[in-house]
Amino acid sequence: ELTVTFQPPLFLQRRGWVFDVLRREGVSEVLDVGCGEGSLISCLCNPAPWLPPPPQSILESFATVHSEASVATSTVTADAAPFAARLDHPTEDFLHPLKVIGLDISTTDLEYATQATEPSDWRLRWEPLEVEIWEGGLEAVNPAFVGMECIVATEVIEHLPEDVLAHFAPVLLGAYQPHLLLITTPSFTFNARFTAPDAPRTARSGYPDPTQRTDRIFRHHDHKFEWTPEEFAEWCATVAETWGYDVEVGGVGRAAEKDEWGRDEALGYASQVAAFTRRDGEGWDEKRSMRFQQVREVQGCDEGQHKLLATHQHLAHEKACQPLPLHERGEIIKRTMIDSRSNPIQLGDLWWEESVATACGGWMELMVDAIAQHAGLRLDASKETSMSDWTAEL
Repeated sequence: ELTVTFQPPLFLQRRGWVFDVLRREGVSEVLDVGCGEGSLISCLCNPAPWLPPPPQSILESFATVHSEASVATSTVTADAAPFAARLDHPTEDFLHPLKVIGLDISTTDLEYATQATEPSDWRLRWEPLEVEIWEGGLEAVNPAFVGMECIVATEVIEHLPEDVLAHFAPVLLGAYQPHLLLITTPSFTFNARFTAPDAPRTARSGYPDPTQRTDRIFRHHDHKFEWTPEEFAEWCATVAETWGYDVEVGGVGRAAEKDEWGRDEALGYASQVAAFTRRDGEGWDEKRSMRFQQVREVQGCDEGQHKLLATHQHLAHEKACQPLPLHERGEIIKRTMIDSRSNPIQLGDLWWEESVATACGGWMELMVDAIAQHAGLRLDASKETSMSDWTAEL
């Protein structure tokens, strides 16, 4: 077989696509069906380094009008809007999940998932997080999953027997009706990339279709099918129209090596991806529910077949959203900067000092505002200020 590598590894590219969508949509609830050992949901358990930006009213309530004696007051005039309100910082780079659920049929895998999602105090956490680990098949309806904001199924559907696959869309989209459903699955077309065009069939060391419906060679012994991009797109379009969703189909994963036969473009991506977005209004909720009941009468979908194995409560820091007054924040930051003996000092280095972060209640904006107002820095008020500008000023 030909050498085919991915940089970064393919599983990280799939996960990166999922996280990009979650960030873009501001998702706070995630159900991972087929979570396995919990590699994806354990990542979601990592706390964001700071809180999302507070509303303008919160910023203004902690801002200060300076007098000649540098005495702070608790009221703000229109001319005293906090510097942080103009700060262009990368808060959107971080996820802020509040509830994460894992579902799988493997008891052994779920033991690892339970351990991987246990609370840890090695990093400050500014937002609470609830984690649930469930055992059971996706063909059974779990009332606890109804209305989940986002459902993720990465490299799952290709493992489903035909009778379980028939429940996939009705249960996930018809019964639970999430705002988002994110799917990844292998592309059969890409498999040709592993051998030369004229290589004999024996050159491929994959796994023959176990269902014997096709003569295809799959990537994994447990795959029940592997779709071409055309087959996947057709399935996605049918499912989306049936259950009232819009769908965007794409792919991730290109070989790091250039194919000497020039097939890279034609063979496409190693993994196919699809993002389903729920259609709201126009009676779609009722249509989905009625359609699901019709399917249920024909196929049957059991309830009460899932078992809750573990619930973890990740608690927010006691100082979260409870910042100190501006003057106290400023003094703590000033002492920290002096003690660091660094010139200049990076904002990130300041933030990782627990005394600074807790003094700001988890809001980086309040640290920036304290630096600007307490230290008396003067920046151009007519334009937004970037992190690099602040770093240079410090």
